[in-house]
Amino acid sequence: MGFKENFERVITTSAEFVDKNKYLSVVKAAFSQLLPLIMIGSFSTLLNTLIANPESGLARWLPFLTNLKPAFDAISFATISCMALPLIFLIGLSLGKKNGVSEVTSGILALLSYILVVPNVVSITTDEGITLQTAGLATSALGAEGLLVGMLIAVLAVEIFSFLMKFEKIKIRMPDQVPPMVATSFNTLIPVFSTTTIIAILGVLFRLATGQFINEFIYTAVQTPLQNVFQTPYGIVIVIIVMQLLWFLGIHGGQATSPIKNPLMAIAIAVNVEAVSNGMAPTEPITFGFWRCFVAVGGAGMIISLVFAILLVSRRPEQKTLAKLGMLPSICGISEPIIFGLPLVLNVTFLIPLVLNSCISALIAMFAMNIGFIVPNAVDVPFGVPILLNAFISFGWKGTLVQLVCLIVTTLAWIPFVLISNRQAAKATKNDVAAVN
Repeated sequence: MGFKENFERVITTSAEFVDKNKYLSVVKAAFSQLLPLIMIGSFSTLLNTLIANPESGLARWLPFLTNLKPAFDAISFATISCMALPLIFLIGLSLGKKNGVSEVTSGILALLSYILVVPNVVSITTDEGITLQTAGLATSALGAEGLLVGMLIAVLAVEIFSFLMKFEKIKIRMPDQVPPMVATSFNTLIPVFSTTTIIAILGVLFRLATGQFINEFIYTAVQTPLQNVFQTPYGIVIVIIVMQLLWFLGIHGGQATSPIKNPLMAIAIAVNVEAVSNGMAPTEPITFGFWRCFVAVGGAGMIISLVFAILLVSRRPEQKTLAKLGMLPSICGISEPIIFGLPLVLNVTFLIPLVLNSCISALIAMFAMNIGFIVPNAVDVPFGVPILLNAFISFGWKGTLVQLVCLIVTTLAWIPFVLISNRQAAKATKNDVAAVN
């Protein structure tokens, strides 16, 4: 088997593993459901800045608007600072459904199990310097710092619960006259009790062995290093290349890589929102907003730039017609009409720009951040917002300018390959004519 066949087989097998893996698929589904909450939280930060901030918002001229700040802060806290809790519940819900056990019970059990293993005492220092302790959950356990360990605990708890539900002898059976909801509660009572006991004991044993709560240990040993790598040019380029190679093979690269990149981008936007809320500068560059504004502009692979290149230099009528049809969807970030219509799948002529253009655009944007021209965003735009407007919302007019530069550079990068496609079509037509004659 040649290199090309081996390469395709490895990439395709890896993508199929991610797509079919039960745990990765539930994480992907949970983050898809969580994304609207993250968007709401980041927009509340924007509204806080534009309306309630006495220095940069309307409150500068209408002071009474500062009274709205607690409302925007509450939205941000409930969505961004507490994002771990709904994510854990959603993972438990989805995994319970896949395992054929009670979905709601699985979701609640996943959430309960997580609370069992994180610190449940909060220290408060008064203005007089006195330190008090009270029952509660710290923001570090509720928000981005708890995402990774929350996902792990949710999976572990639901799998233990699902395993115990296979044993009929430990289920409490109620008469048929008992309402179904009550019967289900008693039916799962012993498996739920056993699962929570196991998880709680494992949490205590882990703390005795390491001296740390499991969320603190995972955050320090795993999540932070992983996040730090992803937030570098090397990290994002690797993720983009893998994603674009999957697109080349006809696999939805964005969905296939989402279990890897989405948690890391969710952590990043949460860190940025918290920084802005505390009056500090955001620090994490790679967020959902960055991805949509500088990596997948007009669709994966900077497809809108290919549309521009085709309209500028292509001499192939079918390509021009497809570009015109695909322009509006691409402006809104939908690239499938071009990817599968041109097609770009297994099209070696366009492989290089398909894989590298998003890398080029991302590196241009990161360079703009490194020199201080733009700063990491604290406002993520939802999918479907048109190009230029999405960059303006997330990064201001400077972000729009950077996105425009990315579009120009990547359009120029597509042009040589469109010209090659022209020559290939002309040669094919010439050969067909020669064959007829």
